[in-house]
This record gives sequence, C-alpha cells and structure tokens, in this order.
Amino acid sequence: MRNPVIRDCKVRRINYSCSDATSGGFTLLEVLLALAIFSILIAALYSTFFLSHRAVDAVDDSLLRLQEARAIVDLLKRELESAVYDPTKLSNNQQYTVFKLDDRDFYDKEASQLLFTSFSPLLPGLARIAYTVDEDNGKLTLKKKILSAYAQKDVTTSVGLMEEIESFTVEVRSGGLWGKTWDSTLTNAMPDAIRISLKVAVKKGKDLSSESTSPDSFTITDIAIPRYNKIL
Repeated sequence: MRNPVIRDCKVRRINYSCSDATSGGFTLLEVLLALAIFSILIAALYSTFFLSHRAVDAVDDSLLRLQEARAIVDLLKRELESAVYDPTKLSNNQQYTVFKLDDRDFYDKEASQLLFTSFSPLLPGLARIAYTVDEDNGKLTLKKKILSAYAQKDVTTSVGLMEEIESFTVEVRSGGLWGKTWDSTLTNAMPDAIRISLKVAVKKGKDLSSESTSPDSFTITDIAIPRYNKIL
C-alpha cells in the first residue's frame, strides 16, 4: 500500500509545475510587441537588400560602359597605327588612300568625324574606315563604317558602336601643334600623332541638349602613332 504522504507530495509537485508554466507565458501585449519588432527588422533587411541590389546593378552598368569605351579606343588606336596614306597609290587613276578629320559638335559636345584607310582583319587588303557621331533626340551615338578601299560605290551602312556618349574628340599633331582638322589631299601627308578621347556618361538617359554637364562621366584617352613607311 502506498504511503498517502508521498502521494500528496507528488500531487503538490504536479500542481506547482503547472502553476509555474502558466505564470511564465506571454501576454497579448508582449506577443504584439514581438511581432512589431520582427516586422521592423524584416523591413530594414529588405530595404538594405534592395539598396544593395540597386547599387550592384549600377556598378555593373558603369563597368560595362567603361569596358566598351576602352575596347573602342583600343581598336581605333590599332587601326590608326596601321593607317596608310600614299598619294602614289592609284586605282583606276584615282587615289584610294585618305586621311581626313573634320571638327563637328552637337550642343557644344565634340563629335569628330574621321575617315582613313588602314589594314583591317575584317577585309582583305586595305579598308576604308569611317567613325562618325549621330544625334537623335539629344543623344549621341558613335558609329563606324568599313568597306574596301578599292570599292567604287559605298553600299555599306554605319554600325552603332556605343550609344549615349558625351563626346568623341580626335586631334592630330603636326610640327608640335595639335589641331582638330586634317585633309591628306591638302597636306599630302599623315599627321605625326593622333589623340583619341571618348567621354561617356556612367549612366544612360542623360539629355545632352541641356547645358549642364554630368559629373558622373569618364574619359578614355589614348595616342596613336602612325607607323606606315616609318623606321621603328
């Protein structure tokens, strides 16, 4: 037979444990406060993630435009270093080598036009290459055209290289002086050096017809030295 004293003690322990658990529960106010704090933390984390995502996208876009601008300037430099001008070279009694630079602008933004003959991996023999800038609704696009230097008719169309540039400037050096125009039919020679400057906004969507200049832009500059008929 069980001792009644021991049985009473067990009952009293059970009652004590149940009452202790009941007294340690959460009130409705505490639950609501915890939910409010949790909601604030979730909102803060979401805002941080959203801002970080936007920042990463902006950096990716600016780096992509920087790489595109660098690649364009590098390609143009190599083409200019291989540029050929020789007034004695004739095709059908017509001179087919040329180097011509015109100074143009849109909304006071430099937009040089360049035409020259050079060697290109895209065409056999000499190629006639043109770099131009077109304007459309206040935005400038750098374009390129390439065809055979021996072609009698120009049936090619320009291809866009980079959209929404801020300026494209080509300068030539002759006799220690820099200038923005050149015509080989008048000078009967190539310039000593050619400086290329491509200015690009970090972000697209800037209307260049406005007078203000975006501080968020970068300029890629390089100098090409024509090597045709020169002792290196």
